[in-house]
Amino acid sequence: MAESRRAGRSLEVLRAEAAEEISVIVEHRCRQGDDPWDFMHTLPTVDEQVVLILRAEAMDVDVRIGRRSSQWSAHPASGHGTEHGEEYHRLRRIALQHPELTQAVWKLMDALPGGH
Repeated sequence: MAESRRAGRSLEVLRAEAAEEISVIVEHRCRQGDDPWDFMHTLPTVDEQVVLILRAEAMDVDVRIGRRSSQWSAHPASGHGTEHGEEYHRLRRIALQHPELTQAVWKLMDALPGGH
C-alpha cells in the first residue's frame, strides 16, 4: 500500500506527502472540536513525519522478511541486543540515506527511552 507508493520516491515527494498527512491530522482534530492551540505543538514537523513514515516502512520490511536486526543491535552505543538498539540503527539508516533528515532523526532518537 503506502510502501509501494513511496518506494524510490525523492525526499521532496516524501516531504509533500508528509505535509499532506499532517494537514489531514489537523483538519480531523479541528472537526472533532479540538482547539489547534492545544495540539499544534504536539504534531511532528514535516521532516519528523517523513522520518516516521520511513521508520514504519522499514519496520514493515523487517517484519515481512522475518529478520530481527540483531547485527545492528550489537553497537555498543545502542543498547546491545535490545529493541532500543534496533530502533537506534533503524533511525540511523534513515539519517545515512537522507542526510537532510539528520536533525529530525536525532530529535526522534532523543525521544526514545534512554535517548542518546
